[in-house]
Amino acid sequence: MKKRILAFGTFDGIHPGHLFYLEKAKKFGTELIVVIARDETVKKIKGKKPILKEKERKKLIEGLKPVDKAVLGLKSRTIFKRLKTLKPDVIVLGYDQKPSKEKIKEEMKKLGIKAKIKRVKGLNSKRFKSSKIKKEIIKKYS
Repeated sequence: MKKRILAFGTFDGIHPGHLFYLEKAKKFGTELIVVIARDETVKKIKGKKPILKEKERKKLIEGLKPVDKAVLGLKSRTIFKRLKTLKPDVIVLGYDQKPSKEKIKEEMKKLGIKAKIKRVKGLNSKRFKSSKIKKEIIKKYS
C-alpha cells in the first residue's frame, strides 16, 4: 500500500543535513513529496530572498535519490493549503522547522486531514545548518 510522505523546506544550498532529513523522511513511507518554499515566502520568513531561485532549488531537490516528487509551495505563506491538495499520510518536520506539531494538528483537524506528524533529528546540527554554512563560506572566501 502506498504511503505518502510530505516534507517541507527552503533548501537554499543543498548540504548533507538536507539529504539526511529527506532520507529519514522517506523511511516513513513509499512516496516522498517535498514542498519547496517560494522565493517570496522565504523573504517573509527569513528577511531576505534565497540565493537560488525557487525553480533552481526545486530542480536540485528533484534530483535527490529519496525524493519522488518536488512541488513549489503556494504563494501564501501557509503550508496548510498544500496539505489539503497533497493529502499526506505522514508529515515530516526537520529538527529546526518552526511549526509545532500541535499547530499542525489543529489546522489539519480544521481541514479534515488525518496524517501522522513526525519530527526528525538533525545531522550534526552545529555543523550542517544552512545559515552556518553560508557564514563559513563568506568568511573563507572574503
